[in-house]
Amino acid sequence: MEWLNYHHLLYFWTVAREGSVARAAERLRLRPPTVSGQIRSLESALGEKLFARSGRSLVLTEVGRVVYGFAEEIFSLGSELLETVRGRPTGKALRFTVGVADVIPKLVAYRILEPAVSLCAPLRLVCREDRHDRLLSGLAAHELDVVLSDTPVGSGAGVRAFNHLLGESPVGFYAVRKIAQARRRGFPRSLHGAPLLLPAETTALRRALTQWFEESEIRPVVAGEFDDSALLKVFGQGGAGIFAAPTVVERELTEQYGVHPVGRTTALRERFYAISPERRLRHPAVAAICDTARSRLFG
Repeated sequence: MEWLNYHHLLYFWTVAREGSVARAAERLRLRPPTVSGQIRSLESALGEKLFARSGRSLVLTEVGRVVYGFAEEIFSLGSELLETVRGRPTGKALRFTVGVADVIPKLVAYRILEPAVSLCAPLRLVCREDRHDRLLSGLAAHELDVVLSDTPVGSGAGVRAFNHLLGESPVGFYAVRKIAQARRRGFPRSLHGAPLLLPAETTALRRALTQWFEESEIRPVVAGEFDDSALLKVFGQGGAGIFAAPTVVERELTEQYGVHPVGRTTALRERFYAISPERRLRHPAVAAICDTARSRLFG
């Protein structure tokens, strides 16, 4: 059985934190050549380069970033172990790193994550927003505790992950008062020829809208397409057109953006998932958001 040399890992971790071998050596009270030699031994044991040169600076390689993430957790746990054994409370906030797919409406993401912030234990919430596929890579590299997405991870994703359906919401259409009043009568046929602001083609909602319009023989005028859901709503707030959003955040949506409902339909439903690296949810914050979403937010 192979064993990891934790002294080597400590030197690597210190260099990554300090930004240079010289500063790390000073903190460790060692000579720089000794520190460099220990890092080379770690790289040899792992079979990967952990640092690359960028001018006069050292930067972490892709593998180096993964190793650094593990080292952070290892030495943090070691410190916590010592304090616990010595009978002193750590007082350390529980770290909760969440990947939020960029297609998730910000209001929905907040409502899902709100229960985690309300945990009795101190919590340090870290949110990373990116594309669904990139977040799954971060989950596989143990950089994230959970990913929030509107799309479940498929069998061909090449990532060991588990889908936890949080719930689903009917879809509503919203616009400034003048447009909403003009298009409310006869909904959804009233959307025919209406200016519409659409989410990106990569979103589940966009695909569902396209299919629904085709089946209903409704042809709105596409006034804009947006990757950023918040920017889409700002344009809707400015009167550029009608936009669709899950009704689960209708109250917050109308209050924040000053828009009004045009109509709602249960024929369109948007689903939301928590994707975790394990089938059984162990992280207390992940369990909290899943339980609350199912019982209250979408229940």
